[in-house]
Amino acid sequence: DTHNNLKSVAEIVSIFNEEKVEKVVHTGDITQSKTINAFSELKMPLYGVYGNNDLELESLTESVADLGFHFIQPPFIDTWYRRKVIVVHDPLQLEKYNISDYHLALHGHTHRYRMEKIDSTLIFNPGECAGHMQGYNAIGIIDLQSMETKIINF
Repeated sequence: DTHNNLKSVAEIVSIFNEEKVEKVVHTGDITQSKTINAFSELKMPLYGVYGNNDLELESLTESVADLGFHFIQPPFIDTWYRRKVIVVHDPLQLEKYNISDYHLALHGHTHRYRMEKIDSTLIFNPGECAGHMQGYNAIGIIDLQSMETKIINF
């Protein structure tokens, strides 16, 4: 959840570019197109879902299309590195799916860190990145081959 915090988005973009990740996943609550536009400096593809605070959906979807990003209403389901991934905004949305069908489930909404293993599924939310809780901004990186996670606080 970036919630229009352009300063945080600039930092997030810088970190992901420095870390040379292969793709970035946004779990919703971008809020306005100016925020999605701030992700244009990413050197890798951006995927994601829309959240409950993405009320300016028409302008957001236009900006997403213009930038070549890949966003949909949740769930976003794909297979990367032979790992089946599901992305939602609200973790309650995961209850609609058989979680054991996925290797990785990503969500946002709560602004709280979560790394939980249910059977063979890793459920992950790196926590706060919108600047609501000063000093707790974090993003997560997941190695889909080893399923190791890394939290970067900023």
